[in-house]
Amino acid sequence: MKATAGSVNLPIVLGGQTVHPGDVILGDDDGVMIVPRADVDRALVAAQARVDKEAASRAAFADGELGLDRYGLRDRLPGLGIEYVSYDEYHCNG
Repeated sequence: MKATAGSVNLPIVLGGQTVHPGDVILGDDDGVMIVPRADVDRALVAAQARVDKEAASRAAFADGELGLDRYGLRDRLPGLGIEYVSYDEYHCNG
């Protein structure tokens, strides 16, 4: 039987991170994060921007755009000593 009422609305520490009353805890397959109450509105705007960006990338990939081009990596290949050969070029020369 519990002999005391306990405490509420006090900061706690989880995994070395302080969680304050009113903070938002978010988690998914990639991990968990704490959003301080004062930053929730800004976090929601940033989260929506990311959702929109990922949706645009999925649509571009579905239309055939390569990540190599979408992320601006094609121009970096020569500096890394890499020559890009498309699937069609590879099979036409083989």
